[in-house]
Order: sequence, then C-alpha cells, then structure tokens
Amino acid sequence: MKTIHFLLIFSMTLLFVACKPSGKPAENPGADSFIHIDGPDLITSAGEKLLIRGTNLGNWLNPEGYMFGFSKTNSARQINEMFSELVGPDRATEFWKQFKDNYITFDDIQFIASTGANTIRLPFHYKLFTDEDYLGITGGQEGFARIDTLISWCKKADLYLILDMHDAPGGQTGDNIDDSFGYPWLFESEAAQTQFCEIWTKIADYYKNEPVILGYELCNEPIAPYFPNMDELNAQLEPLYKKAVAAIRTVDTNHIVLLGGAQWNSNFKPFTDSKFDDKIMYTCHRYGGEPTKEAINNFINFRDSVNLPMYMGEIGHNSDEWMAAFVKTMAENNIGWTFWPYKKIKNSSFVGITPPEGWDKVIAFSEAPRATFKEIREVRPDRQEAWKAMQGFIENSKFKNNVIQKGYINALGLKSE
Repeated sequence: MKTIHFLLIFSMTLLFVACKPSGKPAENPGADSFIHIDGPDLITSAGEKLLIRGTNLGNWLNPEGYMFGFSKTNSARQINEMFSELVGPDRATEFWKQFKDNYITFDDIQFIASTGANTIRLPFHYKLFTDEDYLGITGGQEGFARIDTLISWCKKADLYLILDMHDAPGGQTGDNIDDSFGYPWLFESEAAQTQFCEIWTKIADYYKNEPVILGYELCNEPIAPYFPNMDELNAQLEPLYKKAVAAIRTVDTNHIVLLGGAQWNSNFKPFTDSKFDDKIMYTCHRYGGEPTKEAINNFINFRDSVNLPMYMGEIGHNSDEWMAAFVKTMAENNIGWTFWPYKKIKNSSFVGITPPEGWDKVIAFSEAPRATFKEIREVRPDRQEAWKAMQGFIENSKFKNNVIQKGYINALGLKSE
C-alpha cells in the first residue's frame, strides 16, 4: 500500500508540474538574465545594447472603437454595451471569447518576429486581473492565462514583451483610451490607487522570474490635456508612480519599470526625482508633427538630463515616408520604438482586417443615437444579419485572412516578407 501511495503522489506531482502555466518560469533565472539599464541604454543578458523595435498588440485586450471602424462608440465598455444591444448579451459574450482566441495567435507573433522586430508592447485592461465584469466574463478574469500564452509564444519567437496597463482603476487619462468615465479619477481616489498598486504587485510577483518581460509600464498616457486642474493632477503623477514602484519592489527587484509622461506621454516636467529607483526608464508618445529631431527635442533633453533610457511606446498613423523619416530620427537619437498598432480594420498598421459583408450596418448602429430604448429598437438592424457580420469580423481577424501592409512595414526598416 505504501508503494501504491507513493506512486500516486509521485504521479500527481508530475501532473501538477506539467499543468503549470507555460509562461511562468519555475525558478529564479538570476538577475543577469534580465534586460538592465546602463545610462541611456538598455543592455541584454549577453551584454549587447538593445534598441527596441516593434509594435503594439492594441485592441486585443483593451478594445478601441476606431480599430473596429467605430468612432462614436469608442471604449471597451461602450463597445460591449453596443454589441449587447445589437445581438444580445449571450452572443456578445461569445463574440468576445472568439475575438480574444483569434485576434492574436502564434501566427501573428511569428510574423512580427519575421519582420526583424525584437519587442512587443501589450496594452491590457486592469479588469483582466480582477473579478469585475469585462468582455463577457463576470468573475475570475483570465489576465494571467492570456499573458502566459503570449509569453510562451514570445519565447519561441525570441521577442521581448512590455506589459502596459492601458486602462487603470478609475481611469488615468480621462478619455476613451482608458475606458473611464471622462475624468482621471485614479488621481482623486485612494481606493483606485490602492487597487492600482495591488494589481501591479500581483502581476510583478507572478512574473518576477520571467526575463522575456522587458518591463512593466505602469499606465498609459496619464492625464489628458482637457482638464482645468491639469497642473494639479500632474503634480500627483510622480508620487503615484513612486508608490506603485515601491509596491512592486516588495516582490520583484528584477524588472525595469517604465514611466510615461503626462498629456499623452509627452510632458516630462512633472518628474523631479529620477533616482528613487535604480531600474526605471521613461516612455514617450508622438503622433503627427514633423519627423525631425526638433519635434522630439524635449524628450531627448529630458533623457539626457536624467541619463536614463527613453523609448517611444507609440507612434504612427501617418504616411510611409513620414514613418521612414521618423524611424531614422529615432535611431540617430537612441530612442527605441513600438509603432501603433499591429492590427486593425483596413490599414495604417502591420496587418489590416478587411471589413466583412454587413459590417457597414454594425457601424451604422454603433454611430446611431441609442440614448433611449426606443432609439435602440428603431435603429437596430436584423439581429441574424448583424451576428453574421460579427462572425465575419472574427474570421477576417485571423492572421491567415489579414492583409499584410508591406509599405508600412518596409517604412519602419523591417522586412515584410
């Protein structure tokens, strides 16, 4: 009996080990295995300088309306509500499951690696690490499972991964991109700040031994420029960052933490203390303007003043000529980049999604007045036709059906085939 009991325990142990999430390493690989900082440079475990070159997996774990072709219905909460009004909550839930399963797969990650990119930035919603309702799931969200799978793909493809909390508790921006309620309540809510730090601590503890992760980006584009008390909000940004970094360091001293500037990651004046942690870097964003050094001198000057890396987390949505010129400018000035986004409807991305038949009716419903139940009933198209169009969107989202934007990719100095 003892022998049988031992064999049973041994077998169960093997099963447990085999079922461990594939993205999480079993033991500490050593501090030398992680990307580290040397002045304004990022250094790999092999001692080589790393200039980030890659893309953003936007829309996958934090849907944005314009990447579906919507303009008025433009945040995750609004899109989910619109789909529920269009085809019912059960089918909306099914859509989101299919969307998350098919929008990004290993085929996409392999393709990104084939272009010569070395890094992926993953925007995600904080709700993926809570029991709050999000994209059809009403409890026990799947953030770790989704990221574990992505990490396993990145390991196979030899890509680094930046985890970007695009939507923070309470909202850090005050616009559609953070799925908030029109104001950066994060900076006025103690409860939201506590949750913010707790989620990052949970993420950092889980991934503390994972060297594929380049770093943790605390929050995306904090504090939009629309608010009369913007300066007051800006003054709270660095203290919140310090609070979150201190929480992360209780469990993880291996990873770099990325800090974005205020007003669309463009204003670095609120930062006065770059020495509060020895593993921080800064991240800027730029859309539009001239693709010259003068356009990013404020980023370069700040970078040089603190002698820490600066990275362009988002850039794009312009002509191939403009992007090619800006890539050259960034390389000449030691600023790595991840262009935005990897995939969306139509173009201006690495790969495009062709709108399926009937998608125009879905767009029309999303743009129509739906403030009352009467208005919803009056503008709702045939539900079967709408569901067919939504299924067509899922099918067209698959990499095998995407349109590779060769000019876009080549403009970045990457390979399109």
